[in-house]
Amino acid sequence: MVLRHDMRRGALLMLGATACFALMGAVVKVLSARHAFLELMFFRNLFSLPIVLVAGLRTGALLRTRRLGGHAVRALSGMAGMGCAFLALSMLPLADQTALNYTQPLFIILLAIPWLGERPGPARWAAVLIGFLGVLVVAAGQGLGQGAAAGLLAGYAVAALGGFFGALSTMLVRQLSATEASTTIVLWQALLMTGMAAIALPFFWTTPGWADLALLVLMGVIGGVGQVLNTEAFASAQVSSLGPYTYTGLLWAGLLGWMIWGEAPGAAMLLGSALIVGAGFLVLRGEYRGRKPRGGEHGS
Repeated sequence: MVLRHDMRRGALLMLGATACFALMGAVVKVLSARHAFLELMFFRNLFSLPIVLVAGLRTGALLRTRRLGGHAVRALSGMAGMGCAFLALSMLPLADQTALNYTQPLFIILLAIPWLGERPGPARWAAVLIGFLGVLVVAAGQGLGQGAAAGLLAGYAVAALGGFFGALSTMLVRQLSATEASTTIVLWQALLMTGMAAIALPFFWTTPGWADLALLVLMGVIGGVGQVLNTEAFASAQVSSLGPYTYTGLLWAGLLGWMIWGEAPGAAMLLGSALIVGAGFLVLRGEYRGRKPRGGEHGS
Protein backbone atom coordinates (compact mmCIF):
# COMPACT_ATOMS: atom_id res chain seq x y z
CA MET A 1 0.00 0.00 0.00
CA VAL A 2 1.42 3.39 -1.04
CA LEU A 3 0.67 6.17 1.39
CA ARG A 4 0.07 9.67 0.11
CA HIS A 5 2.21 12.49 1.40
CA ASP A 6 0.35 15.81 1.33
CA MET A 7 2.49 17.99 3.57
CA ARG A 8 0.27 21.06 3.43
CA ARG A 9 -2.87 19.10 4.35
CA GLY A 10 -1.08 17.20 7.09
CA ALA A 11 0.39 20.37 8.60
CA LEU A 12 -2.95 22.19 8.64
CA LEU A 13 -4.71 19.21 10.20
CA MET A 14 -2.00 18.86 12.86
CA LEU A 15 -2.16 22.57 13.70
CA GLY A 16 -5.90 22.23 14.12
CA ALA A 17 -5.51 19.10 16.27
CA THR A 18 -3.00 20.69 18.65
CA ALA A 19 -5.21 23.78 19.01
CA CYS A 20 -8.19 21.56 19.85
CA PHE A 21 -6.26 19.56 22.45
CA ALA A 22 -4.92 22.72 24.11
CA LEU A 23 -8.41 24.25 24.26
CA MET A 24 -9.81 20.98 25.61
CA GLY A 25 -7.11 21.00 28.30
CA ALA A 26 -8.12 24.52 29.30
CA VAL A 27 -11.77 23.46 29.62
CA VAL A 28 -10.74 20.42 31.69
CA LYS A 29 -8.72 22.67 33.99
CA VAL A 30 -11.70 24.99 34.49
CA LEU A 31 -14.08 22.10 35.24
CA SER A 32 -11.64 20.25 37.50
CA ALA A 33 -12.32 22.77 40.25
CA ARG A 34 -15.88 21.40 40.55
CA HIS A 35 -15.82 17.88 39.11
CA ALA A 36 -13.66 14.77 39.68
CA PHE A 37 -11.31 13.91 36.84
CA LEU A 38 -13.03 10.52 36.34
CA GLU A 39 -16.35 12.28 35.76
CA LEU A 40 -14.64 14.58 33.25
CA MET A 41 -13.17 11.54 31.48
CA PHE A 42 -16.65 10.03 31.09
CA PHE A 43 -18.09 13.16 29.48
CA ARG A 44 -14.96 13.64 27.37
CA ASN A 45 -15.43 10.20 25.83
CA LEU A 46 -19.24 10.29 25.72
CA PHE A 47 -19.58 13.58 23.86
CA SER A 48 -16.72 12.75 21.48
CA LEU A 49 -18.47 9.55 20.37
CA PRO A 50 -20.76 11.20 17.76
CA ILE A 51 -17.77 12.95 16.16
CA VAL A 52 -15.73 9.75 16.03
CA LEU A 53 -18.67 7.69 14.74
CA VAL A 54 -19.43 10.16 11.93
CA ALA A 55 -15.76 10.17 10.92
CA GLY A 56 -15.70 6.36 11.01
CA LEU A 57 -18.84 6.00 8.90
CA ARG A 58 -17.50 8.51 6.39
CA THR A 59 -14.43 6.36 5.84
CA GLY A 60 -16.41 3.12 5.86
CA ALA A 61 -14.85 1.91 9.12
CA LEU A 62 -16.51 -1.05 10.82
CA LEU A 63 -16.35 -2.36 14.38
CA ARG A 64 -15.76 -5.90 13.12
CA THR A 65 -12.55 -7.20 14.68
CA ARG A 66 -10.83 -10.37 15.79
CA ARG A 67 -8.68 -8.54 18.31
CA LEU A 68 -11.17 -7.32 20.90
CA GLY A 69 -8.73 -8.18 23.68
CA GLY A 70 -6.10 -5.97 22.06
CA HIS A 71 -8.57 -3.11 21.82
CA ALA A 72 -9.50 -3.57 25.49
CA VAL A 73 -5.86 -3.39 26.59
CA ARG A 74 -5.40 -0.30 24.40
CA ALA A 75 -8.47 1.28 26.01
CA LEU A 76 -7.12 0.54 29.50
CA SER A 77 -3.82 2.24 28.69
CA GLY A 78 -5.75 5.13 27.16
CA MET A 79 -7.84 5.46 30.32
CA ALA A 80 -4.69 5.52 32.44
CA GLY A 81 -3.05 8.13 30.22
CA MET A 82 -6.13 10.35 30.07
CA GLY A 83 -6.65 9.99 33.81
CA CYS A 84 -3.10 11.14 34.52
CA ALA A 85 -3.44 14.06 32.11
CA PHE A 86 -6.76 15.23 33.57
CA LEU A 87 -5.55 14.87 37.16
CA ALA A 88 -2.32 16.72 36.37
CA LEU A 89 -4.34 19.56 34.80
CA SER A 90 -6.05 20.09 38.16
CA MET A 91 -2.65 20.36 39.87
CA LEU A 92 -0.34 22.18 37.45
CA PRO A 93 -0.28 25.19 35.14
CA LEU A 94 -1.65 24.32 31.69
CA ALA A 95 1.65 24.87 29.88
CA ASP A 96 3.57 22.72 32.38
CA GLN A 97 1.24 19.75 31.92
CA THR A 98 1.42 20.17 28.15
CA ALA A 99 5.20 20.25 28.18
CA LEU A 100 5.43 17.05 30.22
CA ASN A 101 3.02 15.35 27.84
CA TYR A 102 5.74 15.62 25.19
CA THR A 103 7.84 13.08 27.08
CA GLN A 104 5.94 10.34 25.19
CA PRO A 105 8.63 9.88 22.47
CA LEU A 106 11.23 9.39 25.21
CA PHE A 107 9.21 6.67 26.92
CA ILE A 108 8.65 5.01 23.53
CA ILE A 109 12.43 4.63 23.20
CA LEU A 110 12.61 2.97 26.61
CA LEU A 111 9.61 0.70 25.96
CA ALA A 112 11.01 -0.38 22.60
CA ILE A 113 13.97 -2.03 24.34
CA PRO A 114 12.03 -4.89 26.00
CA TRP A 115 9.03 -4.68 23.62
CA LEU A 116 10.77 -4.75 20.24
CA GLY A 117 14.29 -5.73 21.23
CA GLU A 118 15.65 -2.42 19.94
CA ARG A 119 19.05 -1.15 20.98
CA PRO A 120 19.04 2.65 21.05
CA GLY A 121 22.19 4.33 19.77
CA PRO A 122 24.03 7.19 21.50
CA ALA A 123 21.80 9.84 19.88
CA ARG A 124 18.63 8.29 21.26
CA TRP A 125 20.07 7.85 24.73
CA ALA A 126 21.15 11.49 24.58
CA ALA A 127 17.58 12.44 23.64
CA VAL A 128 16.22 10.53 26.65
CA LEU A 129 18.66 12.19 29.05
CA ILE A 130 18.07 15.67 27.62
CA GLY A 131 14.29 15.23 27.72
CA PHE A 132 14.16 14.09 31.32
CA LEU A 133 16.60 16.84 32.28
CA GLY A 134 14.00 19.20 30.82
CA VAL A 135 11.36 17.66 33.08
CA LEU A 136 13.56 18.30 36.12
CA VAL A 137 14.20 21.90 35.03
CA VAL A 138 10.46 22.59 34.63
CA ALA A 139 9.73 21.06 38.03
CA ALA A 140 12.58 22.84 39.81
CA GLY A 141 11.49 26.15 38.34
CA GLN A 142 8.23 26.01 40.32
CA GLY A 143 10.07 26.10 43.63
CA LEU A 144 9.74 22.52 44.82
CA GLY A 145 11.62 23.46 47.97
CA GLN A 146 8.85 25.82 49.06
CA GLY A 147 5.49 25.34 50.77
CA ALA A 148 3.54 23.88 47.86
CA ALA A 149 6.35 21.45 47.03
CA ALA A 150 4.51 18.20 47.79
CA GLY A 151 1.47 19.02 45.68
CA LEU A 152 3.53 20.29 42.76
CA LEU A 153 5.87 17.32 42.91
CA ALA A 154 2.89 14.94 42.83
CA GLY A 155 1.48 16.87 39.86
CA TYR A 156 4.71 16.56 37.89
CA ALA A 157 4.98 12.86 38.72
CA VAL A 158 1.40 12.28 37.54
CA ALA A 159 2.00 14.27 34.34
CA ALA A 160 5.17 12.30 33.58
CA LEU A 161 3.30 9.06 34.27
CA GLY A 162 0.74 10.23 31.71
CA GLY A 163 3.57 10.47 29.19
CA PHE A 164 4.48 6.87 29.96
CA PHE A 165 0.94 5.60 29.43
CA GLY A 166 0.71 7.67 26.25
CA ALA A 167 3.82 5.90 24.98
CA LEU A 168 2.38 2.54 25.98
CA SER A 169 -0.81 3.35 24.05
CA THR A 170 1.28 4.23 21.00
CA MET A 171 3.06 0.87 21.13
CA LEU A 172 -0.27 -0.94 21.43
CA VAL A 173 -1.72 1.01 18.49
CA ARG A 174 1.29 0.05 16.40
CA GLN A 175 0.56 -3.59 17.15
CA LEU A 176 -3.13 -3.26 16.34
CA SER A 177 -2.50 -1.32 13.13
CA ALA A 178 -0.88 -4.39 11.60
CA THR A 179 -4.38 -5.83 11.09
CA GLU A 180 -6.83 -3.02 12.01
CA ALA A 181 -7.70 0.24 10.25
CA SER A 182 -6.86 3.38 12.20
CA THR A 183 -10.52 4.45 12.27
CA THR A 184 -11.54 1.05 13.66
CA ILE A 185 -8.98 1.46 16.45
CA VAL A 186 -10.32 4.95 17.25
CA LEU A 187 -13.94 3.73 17.26
CA TRP A 188 -13.23 0.88 19.66
CA GLN A 189 -11.16 3.18 21.86
CA ALA A 190 -14.01 5.68 22.16
CA LEU A 191 -16.64 3.03 22.89
CA LEU A 192 -14.59 1.06 25.42
CA MET A 193 -13.26 4.11 27.25
CA THR A 194 -16.76 5.53 27.57
CA GLY A 195 -17.94 2.25 29.07
CA MET A 196 -14.98 1.99 31.45
CA ALA A 197 -15.46 5.55 32.68
CA ALA A 198 -19.19 4.89 33.19
CA ILE A 199 -18.41 2.06 35.61
CA ALA A 200 -16.57 4.44 37.96
CA LEU A 201 -18.98 7.34 37.44
CA PRO A 202 -21.42 6.59 40.34
CA PHE A 203 -18.56 6.90 42.85
CA PHE A 204 -17.47 10.35 41.67
CA TRP A 205 -20.68 11.93 40.35
CA THR A 206 -21.39 15.63 40.83
CA THR A 207 -24.50 16.92 39.08
CA PRO A 208 -23.39 19.67 36.67
CA GLY A 209 -25.28 22.93 36.30
CA TRP A 210 -26.30 24.20 32.88
CA ALA A 211 -23.09 26.21 32.42
CA ASP A 212 -20.91 23.25 33.35
CA LEU A 213 -22.96 20.93 31.15
CA ALA A 214 -22.30 23.23 28.20
CA LEU A 215 -18.58 23.12 29.00
CA LEU A 216 -18.69 19.31 29.29
CA VAL A 217 -20.28 19.05 25.84
CA LEU A 218 -17.71 21.50 24.46
CA MET A 219 -14.88 19.49 26.02
CA GLY A 220 -16.05 16.24 24.44
CA VAL A 221 -16.74 17.73 21.01
CA ILE A 222 -13.40 19.54 20.87
CA GLY A 223 -11.59 16.39 22.03
CA GLY A 224 -13.36 14.30 19.38
CA VAL A 225 -12.58 16.80 16.61
CA GLY A 226 -8.95 16.95 17.73
CA GLN A 227 -8.73 13.16 17.72
CA VAL A 228 -10.11 12.94 14.18
CA LEU A 229 -7.86 15.75 12.92
CA ASN A 230 -4.82 14.08 14.52
CA THR A 231 -5.62 10.73 12.88
CA GLU A 232 -6.20 12.37 9.50
CA ALA A 233 -2.96 14.34 9.79
CA PHE A 234 -0.85 11.21 10.27
CA ALA A 235 -2.72 9.58 7.38
CA SER A 236 -1.83 12.55 5.17
CA ALA A 237 1.88 13.06 5.83
CA GLN A 238 4.92 11.34 7.29
CA VAL A 239 5.33 11.39 11.06
CA SER A 240 8.83 12.90 10.82
CA SER A 241 7.49 15.79 8.72
CA LEU A 242 4.67 16.58 11.14
CA GLY A 243 6.86 16.52 14.25
CA PRO A 244 7.50 20.28 14.43
CA TYR A 245 3.79 21.03 14.17
CA THR A 246 2.86 18.77 17.09
CA TYR A 247 4.86 21.03 19.41
CA THR A 248 2.68 24.06 18.65
CA GLY A 249 0.50 22.74 21.46
CA LEU A 250 2.98 24.39 23.84
CA LEU A 251 2.30 27.79 22.25
CA TRP A 252 -1.48 27.32 22.49
CA ALA A 253 -1.24 26.12 26.10
CA GLY A 254 1.01 29.00 27.10
CA LEU A 255 -1.33 31.54 25.48
CA LEU A 256 -4.48 30.05 27.03
CA GLY A 257 -2.84 29.74 30.45
CA TRP A 258 -1.82 33.39 30.35
CA MET A 259 -5.22 34.63 29.09
CA ILE A 260 -7.38 32.63 31.54
CA TRP A 261 -5.27 32.23 34.70
CA GLY A 262 -2.45 34.72 34.21
CA GLU A 263 0.08 31.86 34.14
CA ALA A 264 3.10 33.61 32.64
CA PRO A 265 5.80 31.02 31.84
CA GLY A 266 9.05 31.58 33.71
CA ALA A 267 12.61 31.10 32.52
CA ALA A 268 12.79 27.55 33.91
CA MET A 269 9.55 26.59 32.15
CA LEU A 270 10.84 27.93 28.82
CA LEU A 271 14.25 26.28 29.23
CA GLY A 272 12.78 22.96 30.32
CA SER A 273 10.27 22.99 27.46
CA ALA A 274 13.07 23.74 25.00
CA LEU A 275 15.03 20.73 26.30
CA ILE A 276 11.98 18.42 26.02
CA VAL A 277 11.13 19.65 22.52
CA GLY A 278 14.78 19.44 21.47
CA ALA A 279 14.90 15.84 22.67
CA GLY A 280 11.77 15.14 20.62
CA PHE A 281 13.42 16.56 17.52
CA LEU A 282 16.43 14.30 18.10
CA VAL A 283 14.09 11.30 18.14
CA LEU A 284 12.28 12.44 14.99
CA ARG A 285 15.58 13.08 13.24
CA GLY A 286 16.66 9.52 14.01
CA GLU A 287 13.34 8.13 12.71
CA TYR A 288 13.65 10.16 9.50
CA ARG A 289 17.15 8.87 8.86
CA GLY A 290 16.04 5.31 9.58
CA ARG A 291 13.10 5.51 7.17
CA LYS A 292 14.67 7.64 4.42
CA PRO A 293 14.00 6.04 1.01
CA ARG A 294 16.96 4.50 -0.73
CA GLY A 295 17.57 4.24 -4.43
CA GLY A 296 14.31 4.33 -6.38
CA GLU A 297 12.02 3.98 -3.35
CA HIS A 298 9.56 6.73 -2.56
CA GLY A 299 7.62 7.40 0.62
CA SER A 300 4.80 9.40 -0.91
